Amino acid sequence: MMDLKDAYTSCEKVIAMHSKSFYKAFSLLPKEKRKAVWAVYTFCRTVDDIVDEGLNSKEELEQFKRDFNEFIEGVYDSENPMWVALAHVFENYEMDVEAFLGLITGQEMDLTINRYRTMEELLNYSYHVASTVGLMLLPILAPGKTAVLKEGAISLGYAMQITNILRDIGEDLEMGRIYLPEEIMHKYELDEEELRSGIVSPQFIAVWECLADEAEFHYKKAFETIQDYPLSSRVPVKGAALVYREILSTIRLKEYNVFSEKHYVPDKSKQAILACL
Repeated sequence: MMDLKDAYTSCEKVIAMHSKSFYKAFSLLPKEKRKAVWAVYTFCRTVDDIVDEGLNSKEELEQFKRDFNEFIEGVYDSENPMWVALAHVFENYEMDVEAFLGLITGQEMDLTINRYRTMEELLNYSYHVASTVGLMLLPILAPGKTAVLKEGAISLGYAMQITNILRDIGEDLEMGRIYLPEEIMHKYELDEEELRSGIVSPQFIAVWECLADEAEFHYKKAFETIQDYPLSSRVPVKGAALVYREILSTIRLKEYNVFSEKHYVPDKSKQAILACL
């Protein structure tokens, strides 16, 4: 069986490579919680990569779901660092199995749905691909507080996923996906042809800001219960949320050009945000 320390180190490399913002924010956690977050992140990343980079995503995702169901029964590949680390996490925390399965369902949605009609549909999708992550992390970040923090965690997932969508419009178009709800595009008279042309028109900005407002609403809702986290978790969670929220400001500063570049919060800004916590 793979050494547990090596398994966690492998998971740390995954989060450090793929999400500098989360890695920086969650590095503020106590060691055991920090390692558990790395394992959960690696699970999420693995599912995400199957959908975005898999050669036969549908079959690979089905296999992954079978592997997870076997893992819950205590059967897993003891040489796979993700499963080894995750098994240790499940032993030490009261993990929410349904949240893990919900994430897999969300990734299945990406294989079959590439267009959303309403904000309600988009929030349902966001719940499955992002809010579930918050629900996975809650037992680690705030043991015994999951009931009081559940709604805020779901809202934070909504906010972060909508932020992702607003940042990745160009990238998603290349993959044939449009996450901007049809009803909102129709309301502000933005048609698909104009969207695909990559023009930052007043109509596009109106649609973008409408979704940004929705994200802001959910960030605020998430912050309402932030004080209920233990102090050791409160700072990283709030830090991750504020850094992510800053992506919206960064995009505005770059005049909404989300078609030809991907926007990140500069390290200086991240440090300033985290220093104020």
